[in-house]
Amino acid sequence: MILADTSVWIHYLNGKVTPQTDLLDDCLIEGTLAMGDLIFLEILQGIRDEKQYKNVKAKLSLLDQHSMFGPNMVFKCANNYRSLRKKGITVRKTNDVIIASFCIDQKMDLLYTDRDFKPFTEHLGLISAYTKT
Repeated sequence: MILADTSVWIHYLNGKVTPQTDLLDDCLIEGTLAMGDLIFLEILQGIRDEKQYKNVKAKLSLLDQHSMFGPNMVFKCANNYRSLRKKGITVRKTNDVIIASFCIDQKMDLLYTDRDFKPFTEHLGLISAYTKT
């Protein structure tokens, strides 16, 4: 299964064609895409139009759903953040630490465009779904 970060979903939902949105579309067709609750939240809270909100909510609810953060992830996320800080790398958003740490823990590929995930691939074993294809 592949998880797509909010950065890719935003482009996809806005009709922007990129290699990552093309891969997201392929994964939707193949049934190999999962949805994380944190990513789902980020997507939904950014939709202003009520009709689009209901449509996106209904369609994305059909994907395989994963709870990304809980007591067992606290220390994993903190350790990953601290490990990168020791290397002089500061991840700007806690949500990205959670998403990357979840994917590393679950051995799930992540499809992303956000630069904050790159240190996780370079230093902590996160697998980029885009570079894998």
